[in-house]
Amino acid sequence: MKLGCCYYPEHWPETNWDNDAAHMREMGLELVRIGEFAWSRMEPQQGQYDWDWLDHAIESLAKAGLKIILGTPTATPPKWLVDGMPDMIAIDEKGHPRTFGSRRHYCFSHMPYRQECARIAQAMAERYGKHDAIISWQIDNEYGCHDTVLSYSVAALSRFRDWLSIKYDTIDNLNTAWGNVFWSMEYQSFNTIDLPNLTVTESNPAHMLDYRRFASDEVVSFHKIQTDIIKKYSSSRTIIHNFMGFFTDFDHHKVGADLDIATWDSYPLGFLEMFPFSDEQKNEYARQGHPDIAAFHHDLYRGCSHKWGVMEQQPGPVNWAHHNPAPLNGMVRLWTIEAMAHDAEFCSYFRWRQVPFAQEQMHAGLLRSDGAEAQGAIEARQAAKDIAILYEAGDIQNAQKLKSQTIALHFSYEAQWLFETQPHGKSFQYLWLVFEHYSALRRLGLNVDIISEDADLEGYAMVIIPSMPIIKDSFMTKIKALNIPILFGPRSGSKTKDFSIPKNLAPGPLQQLIDIKVTHIESLREGLHYFGTSRQGDDFRIDHWLEHISGSAEIVEQCHEGNAILCHQDNIYYCTAWPYEALLHNIFIDLLKLTNIKPIILPEGLRLRRKDGLIYIFNYGRKMVDLGNVHEAWEDGDYILGQENLASAQIAIIAEK
Repeated sequence: MKLGCCYYPEHWPETNWDNDAAHMREMGLELVRIGEFAWSRMEPQQGQYDWDWLDHAIESLAKAGLKIILGTPTATPPKWLVDGMPDMIAIDEKGHPRTFGSRRHYCFSHMPYRQECARIAQAMAERYGKHDAIISWQIDNEYGCHDTVLSYSVAALSRFRDWLSIKYDTIDNLNTAWGNVFWSMEYQSFNTIDLPNLTVTESNPAHMLDYRRFASDEVVSFHKIQTDIIKKYSSSRTIIHNFMGFFTDFDHHKVGADLDIATWDSYPLGFLEMFPFSDEQKNEYARQGHPDIAAFHHDLYRGCSHKWGVMEQQPGPVNWAHHNPAPLNGMVRLWTIEAMAHDAEFCSYFRWRQVPFAQEQMHAGLLRSDGAEAQGAIEARQAAKDIAILYEAGDIQNAQKLKSQTIALHFSYEAQWLFETQPHGKSFQYLWLVFEHYSALRRLGLNVDIISEDADLEGYAMVIIPSMPIIKDSFMTKIKALNIPILFGPRSGSKTKDFSIPKNLAPGPLQQLIDIKVTHIESLREGLHYFGTSRQGDDFRIDHWLEHISGSAEIVEQCHEGNAILCHQDNIYYCTAWPYEALLHNIFIDLLKLTNIKPIILPEGLRLRRKDGLIYIFNYGRKMVDLGNVHEAWEDGDYILGQENLASAQIAIIAEK
């Protein structure tokens, strides 16, 4: 794995560039990302390009032996462009324009803006596409950041109508699919359809789901315009985009189909603070990040393209969360090596030097704004040394054996949109249901692949599907061919592709494999629970959701009131509830007995991953852990890095026996 950083030569005097480049190489960095926000400097006036400064910056970096990821600057259209086509900006859900003055001020559906993006991308690719130092292109930056996927503009409306006419062919087909006879919502033609905002109460859920599908497809087609141009003029270079954490407004698997390397921007402390972790977790992990935040996204984005990497790694305090503590000493190194443990191609720190002006002046870099090295730089140096040691110690032949000891965890962007549209209960959040399943698997020391419904399931030890509301025939064909434990979670098979209840009720198509029928459901407010005792004798609690079922499938777990919680038929298991932590733990322990995997019950805050014959162990907790007391898996193994008494924010890597 290579190390890099994000650099903005346009922010600094040209006299700094050579010294900065030499300093990067001396630190152990090999890659630099530049250019993704510099449109106004590349083209100060329409059609008047200024490449001299960028030529010099590229040569300074290349002279130091650095390889460059060059970004297309389409996330920040300049003022002259916005003034020339003011209708290019996105419109929010309340009908307000998202105006110039920060970034991402464009609508994906605006065709003239797409043409401008194609023009600047082609100009860059023609000039730099064959440059020896340019090894990759990043297309745009963080699609959808600041809630910019869903636009309610005139341009979006026009393209949405066209999208619907292609999908449904006739307006009668659409009216039937959407159930528009309800509330007299029938349309006479595609040209009379509105966007699903500014309605008196909730819009038709089928209308909204189609709009979410359309908006996602707009990101995919916007992205493809630039990738096609880059491939034409710079065919031997890799295509990259940087996704974000806990962001689901478009289908990353579909964008990933046009990428060589899917990357994401890793800010574990900011994400812990901004998303619905408990106050207890936020306090416990305030300076480390929750132990599954980074790993979850590593495994998610590894499944989105051929390869993956970290484009922006947090090196110190960020500027954008509610509170912004500094990482514990050791965490930047830990996050870096954890990316390597999950097969990253590279890990790039954001940013090289803290900028003293504008919106991100409070965001730390590897260097302070005065040029002195910050703590992140010290740890980046150490990580570079660690990577060299681990590269020599790893046995890549062992990589082929891992799939049979890996759990496949299904994730669907469409499921997220469906449940956002009609959650039925305020606390039912699909993303967090998946995250809790992932975290429970990780607490058992397991390797996890997060997969789409199109992934090949052959060879995995077990398949976990936290919820799949729409189950396609193609997916049914895949699981029918498997003879491994397959767990479906609540609301699976509960909707048709048109967002209706199946004629045979939930779980719809799954009734071919397991004899259950969901007769009614209930969402549970905070403080309202069901309780039970598992087969292992542990008490459990049901929050958020419970389905009541009938049928002949064998009941494995039930609550005290007699409601089935987990049932199975052959290798198919169905969980009727949102399983609380203790119940998930026991379910997975039982299912793993049907595989060749022996779980390792890890102490709080400790996580591990196996790769290339090495066991990577990470201590996210606040206390020192005696690894000798955790498990015999590494007994007599050689410590490549670290030691048996593993301190907080430290790592140990052990060669497997």
